[in-house]
Amino acid sequence: MRKALSTLWDGRGFDLILVGIPLIFLIAISGSALVYNVIMSFQEVDIFSLGTFFRPFVGLDNYIAVLTDPQAWPIFGNTLIFVLCSLGGQFLFGFFLALFFNMQFPGSTYLRGLFLVSWVMPGLVTGAIWNWLLAGDFGVINFFLQSIGVIDDPIFWRSSPDFALWSVIITNIWFGTAFNMILLSVGLAAIPKDLYEAASLDGANAFRRFYTITLPMMRPTIGALLSLGLIFTLQQFDLFAAITDGGPNNSSNVAQYWAWQLSFREYDFARGATVSVLMITLVIIAAVFYVRSTRHEVRG
Repeated sequence: MRKALSTLWDGRGFDLILVGIPLIFLIAISGSALVYNVIMSFQEVDIFSLGTFFRPFVGLDNYIAVLTDPQAWPIFGNTLIFVLCSLGGQFLFGFFLALFFNMQFPGSTYLRGLFLVSWVMPGLVTGAIWNWLLAGDFGVINFFLQSIGVIDDPIFWRSSPDFALWSVIITNIWFGTAFNMILLSVGLAAIPKDLYEAASLDGANAFRRFYTITLPMMRPTIGALLSLGLIFTLQQFDLFAAITDGGPNNSSNVAQYWAWQLSFREYDFARGATVSVLMITLVIIAAVFYVRSTRHEVRG
């Protein structure tokens, strides 16, 4: 008995307590809402029946209605473009900045801290700032592009069907680059310097050292980062609400924002829940990859 109690304070028993208490809280709070959302996706729910739990069961009708909706696949296509471009841009810029600041030049620590400003700001504040930057008539982006001769006439980023989605992508890349930079900087700092010194003595150039040492050693960090980035990007809502509102004509609409529109503008809560369940499925897949990427860090 004493040995069993001692494990609560030292060893696996204490680890189980640390994990179990937050897990119970998550199941009670988030899990109940998730289950309710899944149940609602199989029911007929409108503004009049929202306050009741027992509603007509419609099976897969909501999923069929969503997947056969004419605007569904363009929106899912926008979601795919938004996710891939955001992840790619955030990772590339974040990796470049992480490598840059890893050189440890004077003032690098303070300068790296300034990049965190973009990450700690609320999404709506970021959206408001980039609204001004991307304004068609007086925006800084248009002024800069016209000054260097890239464009002759202003681009109406937020109201043009050709550029509305890209305006949110550019903003989201700026928004998430600092997060990528920090995680990648931690991964770079964990690589032993002796490996680089030995490779230099063997005649490996900078590109060879990056390809044979940095990338293989960073694989777990990159996997975890991309998984977290996918989760955060699929949850991105504020920037669409602040910049384009999904328009014009759904040209910048994505699945997460469409779910909100179905629920709180069209009051079709069942279809809104259905789109959310489809998104949750992707998030769960990303979470599985994240757990697999960080599995080596778990104490055994």
